[in-house]
Amino acid sequence: MIDISAEEFKNRLTELQIVDIRTEAEVLDFDLGGLHLPFDDLLEILDELEFLKSQEFVIICYTGLQSKVAATILRKRGFEGVRNLTGGLEAFLSI
Repeated sequence: MIDISAEEFKNRLTELQIVDIRTEAEVLDFDLGGLHLPFDDLLEILDELEFLKSQEFVIICYTGLQSKVAATILRKRGFEGVRNLTGGLEAFLSI
């Protein structure tokens, strides 16, 4: 799996497709845009994500732990361009 650092994420923010897997409340608190697909719903809606299979996109959560799990699941399902934001939004907000 290819992770993306907070610095690279910040530099490429305008060009990256973001999939935010945080809860609705967390997204309302701080929203970077992109697709909001809560982690708990991810497996149920994989079919709806087929359009991302051939694209580079970044999975984000607050600490980077749930997004790492989500990215691993998606890679095993054929999503080759998925990247995990190392350290999550916590790392991004600290730079």
